[in-house]
Amino acid sequence: MKITRVETFLVPPRWLFCRVETDDGLVGWGEPVVEGRADTVRAAVHELADLLLGADPRRVEDLWQTMTKAAFYRGGPVLSSAVAGLDQALWDILGRSLGVPVHQLLGGAVRDRVRVYGWIGGDEPGEVGDEAAAQIAAGLTAVKINASGRAAALPPPAQIDAIVRRAATVREAIGDEADFAIDFHGRITVPAARRLIPLLEPYRPLFVEEPVLPEHTHRLADVVASTTTPIACGERLFSRAEFLPALQAGVAVVQPDLSHAGGISEVRRIASLAEVYGALFAPHCPLGPLSLAASLQVAFATPNFLIQEQSIGIHYNHGAEVLDYLADRAPFAFVDGSIERWDAPGLGIEIDEDEVRRADRTGHRWRPPVWRHPDGGHAEW
Repeated sequence: MKITRVETFLVPPRWLFCRVETDDGLVGWGEPVVEGRADTVRAAVHELADLLLGADPRRVEDLWQTMTKAAFYRGGPVLSSAVAGLDQALWDILGRSLGVPVHQLLGGAVRDRVRVYGWIGGDEPGEVGDEAAAQIAAGLTAVKINASGRAAALPPPAQIDAIVRRAATVREAIGDEADFAIDFHGRITVPAARRLIPLLEPYRPLFVEEPVLPEHTHRLADVVASTTTPIACGERLFSRAEFLPALQAGVAVVQPDLSHAGGISEVRRIASLAEVYGALFAPHCPLGPLSLAASLQVAFATPNFLIQEQSIGIHYNHGAEVLDYLADRAPFAFVDGSIERWDAPGLGIEIDEDEVRRADRTGHRWRPPVWRHPDGGHAEW
């Protein structure tokens, strides 16, 4: 079996898919993308394709090693994301060639369902409370909220109080049987995190995500030591080497992204590394169906798994939805706040190729907002 063609498809709302075809007709799909840099990743995928054409796709580890280590310049979000999508496609082909799901190739299932959470929008505490209650009423058992919009590096009392009110409102809206997590998107500094996160403890968030920027990972130990709330991070870390300092700092939850952190091959190793430190695994996934399918395959086979992010129905998906590119939506059905394990081969989903090709003709030019503080500094989006 040999790889004969690698294609990419730029599809709304902000995703990139790749398709890997073999000489005997097997096809694997993956999702390599950096949000807002999809065209850049697309170019990287086609550069890496030179290493894959003519190779046996079933030698997944060998090809992963070649893609990540065959050049002098390695790593970073663009290259790691390009590798991630191609790696997903190779695992998809391997599973299909053997007639088994990827989680069976990873050692077999350790669970029959994966708990998921959903994002909620809303800028004011009352709106957040209403949306959180609606998600729980719709069958989810956990949600995640933004801590704030633009925040000062050292938030004044009014901003701190607003963040705490949001948490209090959500806890009141969902009660004590459900969970919520809080995402800071790295928008505050270490001193601000040490002041603010302890104030959230009475509302018992499941975790606080990315309180500080990934380039300040060396300061995470100070944040962890300041609170009893579990600290999570990792959506902008792309390898075991980058996760190691965060784990050594004491983070409770690692959040690698299957479309960013080297795909299934690297993420399963990151999860194993986290297990050594007693940390839990909660894959980051605000993306499309292939990223979600890959995340679930790893989650089914990972003992230290906690919960899975997913973006079905998320408020910022405009122009297309996660389920729009599937020939069969059944695998992603929610059952009591979870997605149940399925045994279809490969990634376990069927892509509507006609719809993907149609969407690629339109494409997208999604870009993140650019925020500027009144003092001239830039904020995280």
